[in-house]
Amino acid sequence: MQSKAMVILRSIAGAALSAALLAGAQSPAPSSSQPAAPPPAPAAPADAAPAPLSTFVLTGPLQWVPPAVFDAGPFGKLSVNGILTGYAQGQTNAVLGDDDKEATLSNGELFIQKADGKFQWFVQVGEYTMPTLGTAYLDAQDTVKDFFGPVPVAFAKIATGKTTTWQIGSLPTLMGAESTFTYQNFDIERGLLWGQENAVNHGIQVNQTLGKYLTASFSWNDGYYSNRYSWLSGSLTFTKGPHSLVYDGMGNMDATVFQTMATPVQNNSYMHTVIYTYTKGAWIVQPYFQYSKVPTNPEVGVVKGASTTGGAISLSRAFKNGFALPGRFEYIATSGSVGGPDVNLLYGPGSKATSFTVTPTYQKGGFYFRTDIAVVHAMNYTPGTVFGTAGTQPTQFRAVGEFGFIFGDNIVKK
Repeated sequence: MQSKAMVILRSIAGAALSAALLAGAQSPAPSSSQPAAPPPAPAAPADAAPAPLSTFVLTGPLQWVPPAVFDAGPFGKLSVNGILTGYAQGQTNAVLGDDDKEATLSNGELFIQKADGKFQWFVQVGEYTMPTLGTAYLDAQDTVKDFFGPVPVAFAKIATGKTTTWQIGSLPTLMGAESTFTYQNFDIERGLLWGQENAVNHGIQVNQTLGKYLTASFSWNDGYYSNRYSWLSGSLTFTKGPHSLVYDGMGNMDATVFQTMATPVQNNSYMHTVIYTYTKGAWIVQPYFQYSKVPTNPEVGVVKGASTTGGAISLSRAFKNGFALPGRFEYIATSGSVGGPDVNLLYGPGSKATSFTVTPTYQKGGFYFRTDIAVVHAMNYTPGTVFGTAGTQPTQFRAVGEFGFIFGDNIVKK
């Protein structure tokens, strides 16, 4: 039986889709985690390079370089970017099976896109990692195998008018303030709130501009990469000057007995997020609030449901000569009591946690280097679920470094 929240979410989603279909055609400005593709540009001269397709958002200080553009004959004019980065990590209280120190490749990817005309497409291919606070590190080879494969994002985009576009394929989620890959965010590692969200889903999405300040996206998809198409997701963004306010909502309209690394118990949940962003001059300020719930459903193994409530603030201050200083603070709490029957969504029923991260960053052209200095502290936890080989240490410190190169037109310029 569907919860009242599910019915409300379905009504909101239906209203958003109706508005999108009635309004006309083009994509909205990027929302926090799934940027919609930009509006189709007027026809350009034959020798002009198309504008790059905005397929992922960069919320922090890192800057993407323009793509290399070449004529691919019958495939038209293609735009190509790439990234190659290394990763090193040291931590205290490593969990069983994890290492105190790591050094590995974190990204080796190509981004190929057809960015002009009414029919466009994008493909992201290669190896990647998704380091996340409070969890064991998974190297690139295992991440690719256990999550989204060597082509994590790939979709076609069709413009059906001046203010509407449609996307279909393997898409970034509409949910949350942080995106999936290391180079997209303020910090190298994803946070505790991101750990509750989905990252990539298969589905179809419509993006709509609704007047001067308002944009919307709506998606029918498979949630946490479940291959069960029972999810509805929506995002509504108001932007004016340096201010942006986003509401993201998603929920499973059914129940899914299907759990893997990419499809956890949260695949039977619903979630709401509100994100405010202020961007002006050298500053980016982004506080946000998030609520999620996994309802009780013994048929899918949830004897008693649980919820999470959390908030975070991310900041970034740019300085001269390519330096910047981002940081993030988070708090998250789960319902239930220690030792209770509630489904575990963090460090046991009723657990809470905070995190603090600071990420000094330097970028010059396509080269960048940055380091995370982070701490996670758990409270009201169930012994065996936190840090250290026995899972009984409540605090973990990490120092993480990432460095590498972003490729594009900087490798073909004379």
